[in-house]
Amino acid sequence: MLNHHKKFICSEIEHQSEKLWAISTKLFNEPETAFKEFKASQLLTHALQEGGFSVEGGIANLDTAFRASIGDQAHPCIAILAEYDALTGLGHACGHNLIASAAIGAGLALAELQPRLPGLIQVIGSPAEEGGGGKIILAEAGVFDSVDAGMMFHPAAKNMVLRSSLASAKLRMEFFGKASHAAAAPEEGINALDALILTFNNIHAIRPLLGPKDVIAGIILNGGEAANIIPAYTCADFSIRSLTSQRRDEIIEKVKACAQAGAQAVGCQLKLTLSPGYKNMLPNHVIADLFSANLEIVGRQVVEPGPFERMGSTDMGDVSHIIPAIHAYLAIAPENIAGHTLEFKEYCISEAGKSAMLDAAKALAMTVVDLLTDPSLVQKAKVELNRTISEKS
Repeated sequence: MLNHHKKFICSEIEHQSEKLWAISTKLFNEPETAFKEFKASQLLTHALQEGGFSVEGGIANLDTAFRASIGDQAHPCIAILAEYDALTGLGHACGHNLIASAAIGAGLALAELQPRLPGLIQVIGSPAEEGGGGKIILAEAGVFDSVDAGMMFHPAAKNMVLRSSLASAKLRMEFFGKASHAAAAPEEGINALDALILTFNNIHAIRPLLGPKDVIAGIILNGGEAANIIPAYTCADFSIRSLTSQRRDEIIEKVKACAQAGAQAVGCQLKLTLSPGYKNMLPNHVIADLFSANLEIVGRQVVEPGPFERMGSTDMGDVSHIIPAIHAYLAIAPENIAGHTLEFKEYCISEAGKSAMLDAAKALAMTVVDLLTDPSLVQKAKVELNRTISEKS
């Protein structure tokens, strides 16, 4: 039986539906990329302030990050995370406009229940998920130190709560050779492009050793200046991902060896620059079960992720290694439509997107109610996280 708090939340979010959709639409029509989400941050914080939240802007020295709080400063403290950065060239083809408006909707509905709920509710605005790792910067600044659990939703092609994500990293390769005329004196040159091409071939040679979720993708940034000049410098970027940070690191070493072999064969000097990426998501089963039950209340059937489920990477993965967390997915598009595409972008401004935004807001708020009214669930979630971390270490 639906308790009165949850009934109120569902009714309140329906009442606010057009306001929330207006926020989502404005975000969609005015996309801003990583760390430049100034209009988005202002729009979201204004809505939260109007709803009674105390808002801190520019947290962790990030101009577009924010933390909005309401309730009792005593624990538990439950955070709903908002993302609102867009993709370069594609705008909101990942649906962050829906993520942000759902977080705002959940927060505003919960604010209307105050002071009848114990504990503290936070809506944390995290910029630059699409490259930049805003949540990692927030975590390093201690933003999650006083948070007991966190959650967010992401639009997708299925309703899933336990789908993980891939651990990721970026590796830049720079090869330094010697320029020479390709026709008049090729023997005097050291071809940095040959070293890079050998590296790509070496990587292709090790692909049979990779698992289905081991990903190595690379692009050439600089392949030379002129066809008749042996390239003295070449550069490539590689994205490396896998199911766990440990497996990702193993693959990084294999890719490094491929580059070193290419450089050695040609006689080039090699410079490797590793940029830390995101950790894999650890979906917390305690919170996931609550969220799934609440999704069923609003009429969404949750499915388990399949063994060959599409997965990307998210900085929410790093948060999930610090506090119990979920990164739930709600369907807005058919299963054959992938995110980060123009086709998916159309669904992010559709009636299906609006429906998912409202359902997500309801499920997020109802799950916060579950955790605040029964702190033992928060403790169980923490025990699970500690056990998961210890088993993987």
